[in-house]
This record gives sequence, structure tokens and C-alpha cells, in this order.
Amino acid sequence: MQSHWPDGFLCPKCHSTKYWYRPRRKLLVCQSCRKETSPIARTIMHGSHIPIQEWFWGAYLVTTITPGISALQLQRQLGLGSYRTAWFMLHRLRRGMINDNRTPLLGTIEADETIIGGPVKNKRGRGVTMEATKSLVVGAVEVFSYVDKKGNQKEKAGRLRLAVIEHADEKTIGLFLRENVESGSIIRSDGWRGYSKAALAGYTHDQRVVSSSTSKHAHQVAPHIHRVFSNLKTWLQGTHHGVDPKYLSAYLAEFVFRFNRRNTPQAAFKTLLGIASHKKPVTLRQFKS
Repeated sequence: MQSHWPDGFLCPKCHSTKYWYRPRRKLLVCQSCRKETSPIARTIMHGSHIPIQEWFWGAYLVTTITPGISALQLQRQLGLGSYRTAWFMLHRLRRGMINDNRTPLLGTIEADETIIGGPVKNKRGRGVTMEATKSLVVGAVEVFSYVDKKGNQKEKAGRLRLAVIEHADEKTIGLFLRENVESGSIIRSDGWRGYSKAALAGYTHDQRVVSSSTSKHAHQVAPHIHRVFSNLKTWLQGTHHGVDPKYLSAYLAEFVFRFNRRNTPQAAFKTLLGIASHKKPVTLRQFKS
């Protein structure tokens, strides 16, 4: 209830702040207009037959277990009746991981793309995504400099953004950067033509070209975003045993949410409850369409 109404109960009909609670039906009744309101109404849990305590357990497990949790594991942990119920529950929780008011990345940013999916015979590079089972993902991660205990200059990754894209052209990359990175930031990228002057208008471009003879060392040029991509692929294959490209964006939302809160899992749990309480509900049919 605190997540749904952080400033206290507010009747959706007359905006009164006074109510009675009916424990048997788990409803709040406005003292002024007598409107009955459920604490899970107009949230991602709206219309669900799963008890609210199971939703809390699901949110706790998905945010605090280090490798994440699959639908099959969640079904077993919560004793849910079917795999489909657990799968849909997880996807609704993933919708609650997207904060529509999140602040953009800023400072020094590493940006690059990767291909999600298995190998395709006789195809290489960004052209691989023409295959129906392949997905092209663009990513951007903050990079912070610091001095370690020995006085050495080091770098570490900050916040992350990921998105599924159709093409790695300058229009698509430019749009991704404008939606996710603060103007004036420094963008580190390779020599791919998508990172053109037009795409990076408003940013400082730190281009680090990798020649064809040294392409295998590209991860040394942008180590942080390449480490992100490596961890992402390991997570998708290890925890979820592969993902249908149709639902990849939802899995990226979970990965980003967990990555950005990797040092504060308990805070991640509370944050998920807060965001999810203000997300519009979605049916299984809407989600699959």
C-alpha cells in the first residue's frame, strides 16, 4: 500500500484521503463516496489471481538472486499452478523495472552493438541480424575514473542502457543516444560509420578505431560495454536457456535494472515495488500481440 500511495491513500474517484479497510475482501473503502479500491488496482498485478504475498516473493526473488530466476524456477519456488502463470508473472515484473522518469547517462560513455543469438553460417558482423533468430542490441554504459589503494588510475562501469534495434545506422544510433545520454557527454565508440557526426551531434566523440588486423582485440578498446555484452549473453543462455527475439526487450529491461542496482539488491526490491505500483496493467493477449 505504501508503494501504491507513498503520500497516503487517495480515492481515485473523489480524492478523499479517508478510508475503511475490509480485510476479508482486502479492499479499501472511501469514507466519502464509498468507492471500493484494491491496493493492486491499476498496477501490474491488476486482475491477477495470484495472492499479493506471492507477488512480493516473486519481486524479491527476481531482484535479489544473483543469476536471476527463470520462469520454471519461479514456478517451483512459489508453487504456481503452471509454467505460463510464472512466465507471465515474470514478464509483468519486468514491465515494472522500466522507470519512465529515469535520468539519462552522462559523462564518459562507451557505446557499441552486439548480436544476440547463435552463429549463422557464412554470415559475419552486423549483417547477421538479417537472420530471423538474430537480434541486434545497442548498448551504452557510463565509465568512471578512480584511483585505487595503490594510487593507480582505474576505470569502472556505472549505469547501463540497452535496446533492440533493426539497423546500426546513424539515424538509429543517434536516436538511441539522444534518448539515453545527456547532451555534452563524451561518446567512446569504434570506427563504425553509424557513429557519424550527424548521429553524435551535441556530443564529444572519442573514436577508437580498430583495424581489421586487430579486430579480435576490440574488447580492449571498449572493455566495459564488451563485458556487459558478455555477461548478458551468459545470463540469457545460462539462466533462461535462450530467449525468443520477440520478448528480448523485456529481458533487456531486467538485465539493465539488475545491473544498475547490482550493489544494492534490497533497494532494488523496494524500487521495483514502487515503479510497478504505477504501471498500467497488461493482459497476456496484449503482451503476446
